[in-house]
Amino acid sequence: MRKLIMTLILTLIFLMLALPTHAQNVAGNSAVIARLRSKNTDTTSVMTKKIAIARLLKKYNSPLADEVDSFISACVTYELDCYLLPSITGLESTFGKFTYPDSYNPFGWGGGLIMFENWGKGIETVGKGLRENYINKGAETVEKIAPIYAASPTWSTRVQYFMSEFKREEENVAFILNPNGVEL
Repeated sequence: MRKLIMTLILTLIFLMLALPTHAQNVAGNSAVIARLRSKNTDTTSVMTKKIAIARLLKKYNSPLADEVDSFISACVTYELDCYLLPSITGLESTFGKFTYPDSYNPFGWGGGLIMFENWGKGIETVGKGLRENYINKGAETVEKIAPIYAASPTWSTRVQYFMSEFKREEENVAFILNPNGVEL
């Protein structure tokens, strides 16, 4: 009986957190999973991160809440911390709420004036830009990215605040998904 109740609870949680799937994303999602498997990445960990990102974006009523797959795809493709891109949007635009009209630029990329076709294109472009123009050139931490990305001396601290919030949410999700796990 206890297992049945637990299964029902987990199913209900999953259904509440499930994001709408659009036909155009289906091939992209399977490609991400195939890439994850080929890199020996823990798919459970990626799914936990995906749920954590979705929950936090929904908590903030973010217009980016339907873009979780784009964030995950960029983090896998460009080998980024999965919380870096959404955390930058938290700082730069309150998770996409305050952007230049129709710019789809929640990152403040190019002073916020660079226009993207849609949120997904913006996420992909900034993920690629961070990998190629920052990380590959030695700026491998948030602290090293900060002085190049923004003039504010508190930028890295504030991005790390949001990254920590995502990590706490991931811990909550992991606990919900594995309530019997005991950590000593």
